[in-house]
Amino acid sequence: MWEPYKKGFKAWLQLEKSLADNSVQSYVHDLEKFTTYLIAKDDKKSPSDIDLKELEQFLVWIHELGMTATSQARIISGLRSFYKYCLLEQIADKDPTVLLEAPKLKRLLPDTLAFEEIEKIIAQIDLSLPEGSRNKAIFETMYSCGLRVSEVVNLKISSLYLDVGFIKVIGKGDKQRLVPIGSDAIKHINIYRNSSRNQLNIVKGQEDFLFLNRRGKALTRVMIFLILKDLVRKAEIPKNVSPHTFRHSFATHLVEGGADLRAVQEMLGHESITTTEIYTHLDRDYLRSTLQQYHPAFKQ
Repeated sequence: MWEPYKKGFKAWLQLEKSLADNSVQSYVHDLEKFTTYLIAKDDKKSPSDIDLKELEQFLVWIHELGMTATSQARIISGLRSFYKYCLLEQIADKDPTVLLEAPKLKRLLPDTLAFEEIEKIIAQIDLSLPEGSRNKAIFETMYSCGLRVSEVVNLKISSLYLDVGFIKVIGKGDKQRLVPIGSDAIKHINIYRNSSRNQLNIVKGQEDFLFLNRRGKALTRVMIFLILKDLVRKAEIPKNVSPHTFRHSFATHLVEGGADLRAVQEMLGHESITTTEIYTHLDRDYLRSTLQQYHPAFKQ
């Protein structure tokens, strides 16, 4: 009964909202959770018949299934998008999600690495190995540009403008942005391209990917995660470090250095400034020293 609505919603997300395939699948999957609930209850209501009480009962149902607060909040977000589509297409004349409350989420901040710790991790790379120059280029680029791991593995040679110090990055929702790249990262990308990369037998169709595995294919996100875990172990850093830690550290170091939050937002590719604001968790000592330096009431 809901299949035509799902198909229409999917097309709207793809064509009108221009979302990436992964995002579209997530929204449709979340809507399917709700239709599964309706089937389980033998409820034959159409989208226009659903009210707030029904949605609240659905939330109780997914909570009892053991779904986390984060998953619940994401499903509510998917339902809100679906009803936005229903209103536009006049499938429903009211939005029952308006007063629907999402569970409160704790924003857990990942560990941040000091610059010295990042240098120590990168120093563990064995440059005598064939993949050494590649790994050095990967992590120098990640820290220099604050890239997501998905953006690193999808970085293309045709998107490098190293002569002017920029790279073009394809972010979430296939949105493009230009990001400045530092001289160290540029140097190590060039070393990698002129040494180990040009020795590879590259698979057809993979020629434009910058970072390749030994079989001449684009690297996976999991591979970068595993390489980093090994480097962190060798560096004996007792923190929970993932590729995202490099991105988080990049942003934190920028903000601590006095960078404008809007500029950081632009470089990270965040749609909303509120997302960027989680990177402003400056430690108390830093805040106190800033106040002592700049605020007249704190000056000795």
